[in-house]
Amino acid sequence: MPTRRNFLEAAASGIALSKLISPVFASDKNTNPGETNMAAELILYHGKITTLDRGNPNPTAVAIKDGKFLAVGQDDEILALRNSETTVIDLKGRRALPGLIDNHLHIIRGGLNFNMELRWDGVRSLADAMDMLKRQVAITPPPQWVRVVGGFTEHQFAEKRLPTIDEINAAAPDTPVFLLHLYDRALLNGAALRAVGYDRDTPAPHGGEITRDAKGNPTGLLLAKPNAAILYATLAKGPKLPFDYQMNSTRHFMRELNRLGVTGAIDAGGGFQNYPDDYAVIQKLSDEGQLTIRLAYNLFTQKPDEEKEDFLNWTRTSKYKQGDDYFRHNGAGEMLVFSAADFEDFRQPRPDMPTEMEDDLEGVVRILAENRWPWRMHATYDETISRSLDVFEKVNKEIPLEGLNWFFDHAETISDQSIDRIAALGGGIAVQHRMAYQGEYFVERYGQGAAEATPPVAKILEKGVKVSAGTDATRVASYNPWVSLSWLITGRTVGGMRIYPERNCLDRETALRMWTENVTWFSNEEGKKGRVEKGQLADLIIPDRDFFSCGEDEISHITSELTIVGGKVVYGSGDFEVLNENPVPPAMPDWSPVRTFGGYAAWGEPQGAGKNSLRIKAASMCGCSNTCNVHGHDHANAWSKQLPISDLKGFWGALGCACWAV
Repeated sequence: MPTRRNFLEAAASGIALSKLISPVFASDKNTNPGETNMAAELILYHGKITTLDRGNPNPTAVAIKDGKFLAVGQDDEILALRNSETTVIDLKGRRALPGLIDNHLHIIRGGLNFNMELRWDGVRSLADAMDMLKRQVAITPPPQWVRVVGGFTEHQFAEKRLPTIDEINAAAPDTPVFLLHLYDRALLNGAALRAVGYDRDTPAPHGGEITRDAKGNPTGLLLAKPNAAILYATLAKGPKLPFDYQMNSTRHFMRELNRLGVTGAIDAGGGFQNYPDDYAVIQKLSDEGQLTIRLAYNLFTQKPDEEKEDFLNWTRTSKYKQGDDYFRHNGAGEMLVFSAADFEDFRQPRPDMPTEMEDDLEGVVRILAENRWPWRMHATYDETISRSLDVFEKVNKEIPLEGLNWFFDHAETISDQSIDRIAALGGGIAVQHRMAYQGEYFVERYGQGAAEATPPVAKILEKGVKVSAGTDATRVASYNPWVSLSWLITGRTVGGMRIYPERNCLDRETALRMWTENVTWFSNEEGKKGRVEKGQLADLIIPDRDFFSCGEDEISHITSELTIVGGKVVYGSGDFEVLNENPVPPAMPDWSPVRTFGGYAAWGEPQGAGKNSLRIKAASMCGCSNTCNVHGHDHANAWSKQLPISDLKGFWGALGCACWAV
């Protein structure tokens, strides 16, 4: 049996921890039995700790006890807090960051469906994406569907296009396929049209279109014009997973988020996400202590013209902040009233909100203000924001909004005047990286000049308004937080278009704060989490490369090697794999796309669906000053060659290659 000393010696020599059998990660040195109550449960040392605590910016070690940071400092002082029961991890110079918190994630709805969805997030070739589709079709049993539900854009593909319906029909003649692209369209093959019952007699939807051929038969293309209700309603017709499978699915979604360094999120509700029925899975996981993401949830009204009734009922039966540090109620929204929902399809003209918007909104906001419930409100355009502010200012005269952490979501075209009005009322702005997926469409409609500050993140920060960042995943954008961070820093879309000038881009520390400490105001948890600081909740990640020194084109490819939530290791890979305290059973059902393709971008398949994506990732990681004689910077191609060596990535001399093959 390996000893603690075995582990420390192995770590020092670079031996993978997975080579040890049942190692104990504790030090038996400098134990003081008289200080057992003060001893840390977990210590990480010999690292570069980004605390975001301006009073303690560069420590090398942290100690954790009872789910919180016990101490943050230098190696010697922190290691003095160990005893024979302390788990001690040598970071070997790695960077540590506070856990990332998504300010707008549809995690509850996403979790119920994650195991059924084929994710094209991050896949860089339509050919690869269609290969994934064909392989999934081959193993999906009737009457199940193959669903590609958002998280991608045609601009990310080398081909710069979506598949045609004929191509989907050829790939899946008998299995229903539903493909959602952003919130602008859905593509259905013939089998899916038959499954949902759309034919020449199906009436045209309000605010949308079922496109038809010359004979009046649906072609399989559904369009939001701009109302996406037809897209949601069609998706809702598909089969659902049984309760136990939804539990498994939600655990896999949380694990995927943990793999990417997410330790917390605010759930923004969603269409067809009814409270409390659709919250039963997440509530059960919470009751059983199986949550690995800290979750604050908002309640989203579901029926037009019945919004006041929903919020009157919920404010009577639910208490703001009810729950605990893992699962707690966070107020109302993002849908407050349907008459104020302006949607975000930049391929369509901006919608004008109806005249009844103000009256509808005032009725709901009064209920919320009287009950001291904060709210979040979806608003894409400044025209919607300014009219909403008229209502908020009116209510504020009678029921002061001071102390309510209310905010707008998205706010792509918000004006300087509206920012100032929000500041005066004590509100906030939660931005998401939707423009990273739709920037090309925005530029096409409104021009490059208009796109340069959509939203004007740097200006919002300059004005001192509360602002934070997130994704709006899983349908309109990917759940990968590093794509959002890359967008904030580089000003580029996932398709590579530079939409923001330098003045609207953020430095890396500011962008990281947007994803950590800044988010806590939006869930009323300031001072509890978001920094690596004594007394705060012990949520911490070790990225697979240094966020502060890696190339800008590498940021979106970062994953976490070690993710800790509340002092517990919820994800570990590489050297940290054996530390994982969060075993998750295989994805259910057995045909789940998660089993074959894993998570974001299918990086694990250099010879399969992710081969072109992996090749692009490898090239972006390349540190070579010159191309090599054989494969240039295309290291993924070199890695995949059948060479007589045990470690392809470490082989750099084959065939005259002198680029070190990363």
